[in-house]
Amino acid sequence: MQTKKHSAFRGGGAINPSGAYWIWYILPAIIIYIMFMAYPMIDSVRLSLYKGTTGARTFVGFDNYIKLFSDEVISKRFWNAFGNTWVFFAYHMLLQNMLGLLFAVILTNRTMKGRRFYQTIIFIPCTIAVMVTGYLFKLLLNPQFGGYALRDMGLGFLAKPWLGDKSTALNVVSMVSVWQWVGIPTMMFVAGLQSISEDLLEASDIEGCNSWQTFWFIKFPLILPIVGMISILTFVSNFNAFDIIYAMETPNGAPDYSTDLIGSLFYRYGVAGEHPIGIPQPGVGAAISTSIFFMLLIGVLPTLRATQGKE
Repeated sequence: MQTKKHSAFRGGGAINPSGAYWIWYILPAIIIYIMFMAYPMIDSVRLSLYKGTTGARTFVGFDNYIKLFSDEVISKRFWNAFGNTWVFFAYHMLLQNMLGLLFAVILTNRTMKGRRFYQTIIFIPCTIAVMVTGYLFKLLLNPQFGGYALRDMGLGFLAKPWLGDKSTALNVVSMVSVWQWVGIPTMMFVAGLQSISEDLLEASDIEGCNSWQTFWFIKFPLILPIVGMISILTFVSNFNAFDIIYAMETPNGAPDYSTDLIGSLFYRYGVAGEHPIGIPQPGVGAAISTSIFFMLLIGVLPTLRATQGKE
């Protein structure tokens, strides 16, 4: 049986539905992905097996991994940054995503007025550069510069060295990041809730379900794949966070490494060099990134399996 061909654009030829012409549309994206994502990731695995800088590298096998998990100084820094990153992730997973879901439920209420306005207000911080947000909050939270503004607003009790106290620094940085990015899960949840058929909602009203029952038994199961996707995006982005720490604190995770994350640790060892020597160790940096990649993989795959493909 001969395959029917469809007319292409005016002046062109014909399109065969069973052909592989579509490869030309995705080929540029594939090339860019291989060049800037896949190859650097694979090369970082190779680099983790070497020691030294460019032009003077020596194959050392798994020595960088052994050093990462057994060296007294490097191991201490790694596990400290690893623990801080989990705290940073917990703020976003619990506070940011829960607020996003709450905002989305409110914004999709059929009796809600001015929804577009509130959606815009919630999403605006996402459009601001992270460095700008970080420096603005750094000034606002400074006891000297920002303290005057807080006192003028009657909030003088907040004029404390929040970023200089290691017991509060990570919490404050995490909450600033939550404030900036809460618009992303909000909009994703809004899109998911708006895609639910009105027939299902009307049926729940007829059955006498209250708002909580409608959400928990109808809306939430239907947006579970979106919940899983947001969780994965939060997990991956938080374990790669660096810019907010760089803007509000220092790449050294001041004060006293209390805000040191995996991203800033990788930057110091793999790019800038750890204080006080200041000589980069690309092999150790690559070992850090490779280890975190496999940890992310272990966390992402079960989440995908648990949340995707639900009917």
